[in-house]
Amino acid sequence: MKAYERLLKYVTFPTASDETANKCPSTDKQFALAKYLAEEMTSLGLTDVTVDENCYVYATLEANTTKDLPVIGLIAHLDTSPDAPDYPVKPRLVENYDGKDIPLNEETVMKVADFPFLPQFAGKTLIVTDGNTLLGADDKAGIANILTAVERLKNSQKEHGKVRIAFTPDEEIGAGADLFDVKGFGADWAYTVDGGALGEIEYECFNASHARVTVTGRNIHPGSAKGKMINSLLVAMEYQSLLPVFDRPEHTEGYEGFIHLNSMSGDVEKTVMDFIIRDHDGGKLEDKKRIMLAAAEFLNAKHGNIVKAEITDSYRNMKEMILPHFHIIEEAERAMRECGVEPQIIAIRGGTDGARLSFEGLPCPNICTGGCNFHGRYEFACAEDMEKTAEIIERIITNNAK
Repeated sequence: MKAYERLLKYVTFPTASDETANKCPSTDKQFALAKYLAEEMTSLGLTDVTVDENCYVYATLEANTTKDLPVIGLIAHLDTSPDAPDYPVKPRLVENYDGKDIPLNEETVMKVADFPFLPQFAGKTLIVTDGNTLLGADDKAGIANILTAVERLKNSQKEHGKVRIAFTPDEEIGAGADLFDVKGFGADWAYTVDGGALGEIEYECFNASHARVTVTGRNIHPGSAKGKMINSLLVAMEYQSLLPVFDRPEHTEGYEGFIHLNSMSGDVEKTVMDFIIRDHDGGKLEDKKRIMLAAAEFLNAKHGNIVKAEITDSYRNMKEMILPHFHIIEEAERAMRECGVEPQIIAIRGGTDGARLSFEGLPCPNICTGGCNFHGRYEFACAEDMEKTAEIIERIITNNAK
């Protein structure tokens, strides 16, 4: 089966995670895809296939050689981003794409003016949405690529060592590695297949923190509010105005970090703001955190102690854990070149399960999926690039046996 054909099936399972839920998995609907994948892997002849109580899926492709080889892991995530609707996903194939604007529905058009890289896919087959949901290529394309590669290995005579496979819940809300059984997984190193365009290799990511700012106001009838009312909504807006304008995501790129107001809700009496704070440089991340705490202190001095800023760390830049094992990057580069793909090493402006896992003793860089425009209605995947990614994964595994 081709990788894109698997993707067309997988995206019909709604699997959005929920950052407000205090459980794992954050949404029970992720179990449906997990169980389907377990059945598929069993039918492919994989062993040790399990779905645990927290929706982590594990399986093994047994070695077909007696050589003493390292165990390589392949990891992708089940959930999709809660930033866009996840149901009903109605994928559509755009065959022999002409390099021009792609109408998704009567009102929504994926325009070359907005996405100038689109013409590079001319002549290929794109899988797009109907403009009402995300596609879910992040990371169901990764799952499809892994299982396509594994199926090829299973059916071929190519020598390979033991391969461990894992599909995780809740990666999109930063919890994918929370209950991952690193010891039981038993891999010497792994790759998350959770990147974007063909050829991407990523072993640097953001250092990440989360901030919750709570403003407690005083609600008085507006007819008699003079000198008494404190409108928490207005103080929250004042807090945001104290943060550096050019440290917002819409003004940053490359290695530039940001402070992002991700959500805000409230009324006169209480307002809650949630921020994500990111920077590849750990020292610069600490500077951003200090700015946020200083803004709260300033407003507390001005209005009385009504602003509470709580900051927690999420994950760290995995680069420091990958560099001592740089051969795993070189192996991915080699496999890509042998498959006719020029590697593109870039820094992730985000994070993956691999960042956390690398700090837990499982070096785990990230490679491409063949998908683009993740987390929104304009998400798409390229069928040919997915096939090539599956070929790259297969080559990484077989090269390990040489």
